Amino acid sequence: MNDLFFKEEHFMIQKMVRDFAKTKVEPVARELDEKELFPRDLVAEMGELGLMGMMVPEKYGGSGLDMTSFATAIIELGKVDASVAITMAAHNSLGTLPLLLFGSEDQKNSHLPKLASGKTLGAFGLTEPDAGSDAGSTKTKAVREGNEYVVNGGKIFITNAGEAGLLSFTSQVIDEGDSIGIAAFIIPTDTPGLEIGKKEKKMGWNASDTRQLYFKDMKIPISAMLGTPENGFKTFMKTLASGRISIGALSVGTALGAYEKALNYSKERNAFNKPIHEFQSIAFKLSDMATKIEASKLLVFHAAWLKDQGESINKEAAMAKLFASETAMEVTREAIQIYGGYGYVKEYDVERYFRDAKILEIGEGTSEIQRIIISREILKDIQL
Repeated sequence: MNDLFFKEEHFMIQKMVRDFAKTKVEPVARELDEKELFPRDLVAEMGELGLMGMMVPEKYGGSGLDMTSFATAIIELGKVDASVAITMAAHNSLGTLPLLLFGSEDQKNSHLPKLASGKTLGAFGLTEPDAGSDAGSTKTKAVREGNEYVVNGGKIFITNAGEAGLLSFTSQVIDEGDSIGIAAFIIPTDTPGLEIGKKEKKMGWNASDTRQLYFKDMKIPISAMLGTPENGFKTFMKTLASGRISIGALSVGTALGAYEKALNYSKERNAFNKPIHEFQSIAFKLSDMATKIEASKLLVFHAAWLKDQGESINKEAAMAKLFASETAMEVTREAIQIYGGYGYVKEYDVERYFRDAKILEIGEGTSEIQRIIISREILKDIQL
């Protein structure tokens, strides 16, 4: 499969990230999860390796790599620890892409080098209490007052929020009393009027930082806007489309990590005087797990390849995210079943993979939203 989409540089990236994941992330993954510790040291090391600015052009201090490289890195990290993987993935996609796609040259020169180095972490505020799947119903408002916008509202479930130095967020724009569209803005997280809530207690991704944000009469310059209100909605929709590839890749990594542990366990665990993988019921589970993981890989890398060719990826990214995330949920569940009672115990990592998998069916658009996107894409060209 790799030969279809991989060049020599992709294999080099795969090996580098795999080695980093095995030697640096895996030894601390269980502790990070149990103590809900944000992996600051690992983020710094990923910055040194160029993983925090993978798709940022070299002229802004990034690695200048493609989406296929990005997906590859996420898979390798996800095989070991989804929390570390999502921290890196959200920073690269949600935290950096809005600026990369729609920022002015001044904005890029000001912010991208800091983001690409990993010394500044990025976050993206889209979801609100009444605007999750219905992203167009954003209630946050930025009211124009002279050369400033006064922002009121809030965001929820924002990855990296408590650790980020830069925040991109979406808001209605009010000018002379009229709403002129939804724009994206980028601001430092020490901006007065921005309040960051406490860290959320979650089922999984425990080492990832997730918080609520509050905008209370927050004054920001008009230069903080990314693009214009007319392209604001397009800004975050394009960001989400690419983000779905990253969640698809994380789903593949999560599934692979659980599958490999279950496969090894099935060779070591004996029942009725033989390894349990010799029982057809276990062998068939492993077969189904392996097949669906391979299918997920193909969907993810095909979407990434299309992105690298400059093609539209709305349908393909949604398909990759949908199938891979539901595969991750199924594979991690079956991995626990293969472990039996041991799979339910925190001493064994498959229960962590299971907890980490569920959010993959929700974040970056639920499975239901992905099906809506796919159906619209496959039906829009039908001639009536």
